[in-house]
Amino acid sequence: MDAAPLCTNAQAGCHALSLANLFDRVIQHSARMHGISNDLHSEFELYFLPSKNQIGRVSRNCHTSTILTPNGKENAQRMAREELTEVILKLLVAWRDPLWHFHQSMTHHHGFNNLYFNKSLEMSDMVHELRKGVQKVVEKMQMLGIISNSVSALASPESWLSSHSPKWQLMKNYDLLYCFRRDSNKVQNYLKILKCRIVPQHGC
Repeated sequence: MDAAPLCTNAQAGCHALSLANLFDRVIQHSARMHGISNDLHSEFELYFLPSKNQIGRVSRNCHTSTILTPNGKENAQRMAREELTEVILKLLVAWRDPLWHFHQSMTHHHGFNNLYFNKSLEMSDMVHELRKGVQKVVEKMQMLGIISNSVSALASPESWLSSHSPKWQLMKNYDLLYCFRRDSNKVQNYLKILKCRIVPQHGC
C-alpha cells in the first residue's frame, strides 16, 4: 500500500498513523482494487464471452458463498465490530490463492491485452497488501480497546483456509472475476461502514 513502513504506535523506523488515517488508506486501496476488478471483468467479457447467451449461462456460485456476509448497509451496521472485521479479513484471505492462479492461467491466453495481464498480477498483489493493511487497522483498534483480541486468530490465514475446500478450483475464470468484483465491492463498503461507526467525525 505504501513503501514507507507503517506501525500502530510510535516504534523506531516506522510512521505511526491515526486510526482514521489507517482507515483512509485501506479504503482508498480497496477502491483501487475494486476499480481494477471492474476493468478486468469488462475486458475478459469482451475477449472471451462475445455472446450474450454465454454470459447468461455463467454460474454465480461463488466460492466465498460459505462466508456469511451482511446483506445491505443496515445489516452491516448492526453487526458487532469484531464480526464485521472478521468478514472483511475472511473475504480477503479467501481470494489469495484464486487470484494468483487466475494470473497464472492468463499466460495461456495470448490474445489477452498485456496491460490486463499485468493488472491481474497487480490485483493479486493488492489483495495481499490490503489484508496486511486491514490487520494494521485491527492492531490499532485493539490497542485503543475498540475491539477485542478475538480477531487476531485470523492473522494466520492458513488455519482458516485449511478448513474450507478450494471450490474456486472448479470455477471458470469469468466466474472468478465476477465473484471477485462482487466481493471487492463488499470489502470496500464494509470498510467504509466500519470506519464511520468507529471514527464518524472523519469524513462520514
